[in-house]
Amino acid sequence: MGETLLDVKALSCPLPVLRANRALRGMQPGERLRVLATDRASIADFQAFCRETGHALIAFSEEGGVFSFVIRRRPEPAPDQPAPAPG
Repeated sequence: MGETLLDVKALSCPLPVLRANRALRGMQPGERLRVLATDRASIADFQAFCRETGHALIAFSEEGGVFSFVIRRRPEPAPDQPAPAPG
């Protein structure tokens, strides 16, 4: 499975998470999205986003003021289980 890159470095909260959410909706379960952001608020935003939606935040780093988040798209719920919150 590949990794998609989403560069939202010039955007402020809540746009990085909203753009990531849109990208993840178009991806297959298990695929990875790498998000590059410069908004310091994105650290807490992506942690909360993944916790609430069921996506996995599998890596986080910061270099030169650029934050990198690697998110694995959640698996599809089983037919008899409720889906997590939209995302």
